[in-house]
Amino acid sequence: MEFLDVVDENGNPTGEVVSRENAHREGIPHRTSHVWIVRIKGGRLQVLLQKRSDDKDSYPGCYDISSAGHIPAGVDFIPSALRELKEELGVTAKAQDLIYCGQRRIRFEEEFHGGLFRDNQVSNIYVLFLDQEEFQVQKEEVSAVRWFDFDECLRAVGNNEIPHCIWVEELLMVKEGSEKVSGGDKDE
Repeated sequence: MEFLDVVDENGNPTGEVVSRENAHREGIPHRTSHVWIVRIKGGRLQVLLQKRSDDKDSYPGCYDISSAGHIPAGVDFIPSALRELKEELGVTAKAQDLIYCGQRRIRFEEEFHGGLFRDNQVSNIYVLFLDQEEFQVQKEEVSAVRWFDFDECLRAVGNNEIPHCIWVEELLMVKEGSEKVSGGDKDE
């Protein structure tokens, strides 16, 4: 069983711990880290999306953030983000490779697999520049990965042209964070 820190509005642990299942059943605030892998190809920004496994408890078979995950109790945002990158995609990165884009509060209720799923998370958003074609995906979590032209991805998500669980607001944060860094040495 996975345990998460209960957090305040800013993502600070309160000292209480809850199981992941209870956090989603009751809508208890907890933390996640989101890492968006991007690259510049042909002068254009591209983003790597993962396709969630069909066995996931939420949004099975949908395109999602390059790498994301719940932060276990007692762990901070960046160590958790680096662990998820390694587990889900086989990517080894360092803390200084992650570009902080901001923090988001995500709250929603949906029904999955016949049960109510309440999400109430505080997420730190990061960008990682990485020009790579082959990834070692964790089959239990990820069925595939795919590079998208960023603007095409933004349009497809905004118009619901692909099955996804991506927030346009977060994509815009990623674009802004990427543009701050890509001005010079991040090109092909």
